[in-house]
Amino acid sequence: MWDWFINFLTAVLAGIEGFVGDWGLAVIILTVIVRLILTPLMAHSTRSTARMQVMQPKLKEIQERYADDPTRQAEELRKVYAEMKFNPLGGCLPIFLQMPIFFGLFSVVRAVPEDACFYSILPSISKSCSDMVATGDWAAAAPYVIFVLLFGVLTFIPMILNTSLQDSSQRSQTMTMGAVMAVMMLMFGWGVPAAVVLYYVTSSLWQVVQQKVITQRVMEKAKAEAEAEAANKPVEVDVVRREKKPRPHKKN
Repeated sequence: MWDWFINFLTAVLAGIEGFVGDWGLAVIILTVIVRLILTPLMAHSTRSTARMQVMQPKLKEIQERYADDPTRQAEELRKVYAEMKFNPLGGCLPIFLQMPIFFGLFSVVRAVPEDACFYSILPSISKSCSDMVATGDWAAAAPYVIFVLLFGVLTFIPMILNTSLQDSSQRSQTMTMGAVMAVMMLMFGWGVPAAVVLYYVTSSLWQVVQQKVITQRVMEKAKAEAEAEAANKPVEVDVVRREKKPRPHKKN
């Protein structure tokens, strides 16, 4: 199944390259096609995230009230998810769908010519930044280094944009997580083929633009709808805790 997917992805990329005449540009166009296909799912993911933010106080209240009864806690959380029409995994689907293409490019670049380039910017999309630095030709390696830096920075920026709707505690956690992720992506990007870095940079740039132009409006509208729905359909929560029984003591 994986071999079939790799062959299909290679054929698609080669077909695009045959039309535009450049392998790097073909990777960019493939990325844009993938992002266009995923746009409806991304909008759904955004609405899901907005609903989650509205529900956080209610979820926290349930978790505190049923801290001593995990079974009842899980039951009450499911009720809230059902009434608010929220799927906790909805925001992860676009990421999962992109992963096969992202990792598939590792295999695809082995099938492209060694001199498959991105115009005169990247002499070979199958070479990594570490490969180019090892040659000692810093003029040729410089564009690879720049793309790897973008690889890290563009991991951080979307997470910063998401902090506008978070409280101070969540914002601090998100910023820390974003910084750690950026460093990890820099380390990862250093040794992967340039085609993979090019795919991720293009995808991340798309996400930043989409987030500024579309996502904020979708999220604000979804939050307003979720708040109105929550106000009209308050979720009743039984606040009775399970009685704690004294622990038996061993007799001497």
